[in-house]
Amino acid sequence: MGMTITEKIIAAHADLDEVTPGQLVDARIDLALANDITFPLAIKPFRDAGGQRVFDPEKVVVVLDHFNPAKDIDSAQMHAECRAFARETGLVHVFDVGTMGIEHVLLPEQGFVVPGDLVVGADSHTCTYGALAAFSTGVGSTDFAAAMLTGKCWFKVPESMRIELTGQPGPWVGGKDVILSIIGEIGVDGALYRAMEFCGEGVSRLGMADRFTITNMAIEAGAKNGIFPFDEQTEAYVKGHGQRPYVVHTPDPDARYVETLTLNLSSLEPVVALPFLPSNVRPVSEVKGMKVDQVVIGSCTNGRIEDLRIAAKVLKGKKVAKGIRLIVIPATPGVMLEAIAEGIVQEVIQAGGAVSTPTCGPCLGGYMGILARGERAVSTTNRNFVGRMGHSESEVVLASPAVAAATAVKGCLAHPEDVM
Repeated sequence: MGMTITEKIIAAHADLDEVTPGQLVDARIDLALANDITFPLAIKPFRDAGGQRVFDPEKVVVVLDHFNPAKDIDSAQMHAECRAFARETGLVHVFDVGTMGIEHVLLPEQGFVVPGDLVVGADSHTCTYGALAAFSTGVGSTDFAAAMLTGKCWFKVPESMRIELTGQPGPWVGGKDVILSIIGEIGVDGALYRAMEFCGEGVSRLGMADRFTITNMAIEAGAKNGIFPFDEQTEAYVKGHGQRPYVVHTPDPDARYVETLTLNLSSLEPVVALPFLPSNVRPVSEVKGMKVDQVVIGSCTNGRIEDLRIAAKVLKGKKVAKGIRLIVIPATPGVMLEAIAEGIVQEVIQAGGAVSTPTCGPCLGGYMGILARGERAVSTTNRNFVGRMGHSESEVVLASPAVAAATAVKGCLAHPEDVM
């Protein structure tokens, strides 16, 4: 019986000729990732298991990105614990102030992930790397501790669902609109513990930034992972960023899929997810005019240079509306430098927005833009749960960079065409 891309990657790392959905396997990992919130939680179980050294100091990566630069005493202590453990165990790749960026943008940018890899991360949005035709998924801190110690992780092989993309995206439609439209159709548990495998001629019409956005939010549909096939765009990206040889896996003609979903990209329009679920999706045209207090453009979902270019295109020559706070967060130092070189940072500041150092910031209610009671933000982040960005009586509307920038200019939830 044939296998899907996800099944082939898992089988290769478990040294098996074949795996089937539901099978439990121990698989070698190519990379283990943690951040300043999850890494400290993994240290105790690592110690309790007798750990003194990690399985490979080159393959455990720590990115202090959530509360860094330290926002308070507690976060400073957390960072100090991470740094001490990294020194003690000889970790080679620790990204701190000045080098750190948002982990799921930083690692592909720095070439840590290549096609065919198996990556685990103590963060749910580790599924982002499926855009590179790799299997990547989030794990708990205890599983991460075991991965640090042994270089392996156990998995239940997920069922795969096939998502066929057709057509050509229209103006202002990007990866965020694609994945929100899918989640709006299938719900937040529509892909529960499944691999979301994207395919079809529409894939070639999506850039790598779009694909990263889509796989990043696979977890918001309950998926174990999201994965794109290797193609010319993947190859070009890896040539520009990759550091290692890689293996390309393709699905067999008789691969097993538990479900097939077809999405015509030509039929899409800009959408938003209203509170309090990523599945509460509506076309912008139906809900525009909604009162907004803050706009955030950034995060591991939409903080890449392509996202900032789109926002700058909307903002160019305009001003942020009175009463609106615009916060723009480049995802990595590299993105920041590109944004400076291209005049994007200047464009944002001249429009009346603020530009932050690379950080997860307000996405998880950390800092750099916390909401007060009764406030509402339009944000390019990935979750809009109750209290996600601050007070439990605040609200987050998920949107693309284009819609977010248009909202900042208009002063209320807006379609990009409303301000262009």
